[in-house]
Amino acid sequence: MSDHQTTYVISVAAELAGMHPQTLRQYDRLGIVIPARTQGRGRRYTPRDVERLREVQRLSKDEGVNLEGIRQILELKARLDEATSTMDRMRAELQQLREQAEREHARRTRVFAASADGDVHTLRWGSRVKAQGGELVHIPRPGSMVRVNSNDGAMVLFRR
Repeated sequence: MSDHQTTYVISVAAELAGMHPQTLRQYDRLGIVIPARTQGRGRRYTPRDVERLREVQRLSKDEGVNLEGIRQILELKARLDEATSTMDRMRAELQQLREQAEREHARRTRVFAASADGDVHTLRWGSRVKAQGGELVHIPRPGSMVRVNSNDGAMVLFRR
């Protein structure tokens, strides 16, 4: 727990949640709302704990859910929050991987061609460029070449 995070002693947390301190102790024993502990074992409640206590009270009074049901509901909510957070991280990572794959694909599908006068051009596989008849242009992959169609001076890039 961060030293700068606001925490409340049990009496303040109970007052903020509209409950008796003994109720908070019972919820702690039952695993419904488990506060942090000081070195001397004193309970310290965060604002999130207080919100959770209010939710327990709402479920109990307004919805008529018993304490075991409340514990299970809160546990399932926590698991759902964790799964949602994991999914969000996975979606972000998937997006990064897709972008990386697109960059890699773009890098792998381009070639560099040198014209007869020495100019270097970046081309994509399958593109056509004007060239002098019969010349070969090296593609930066071992064993790959581009043939020039000598009939019209256009060349077609392909893999061999």
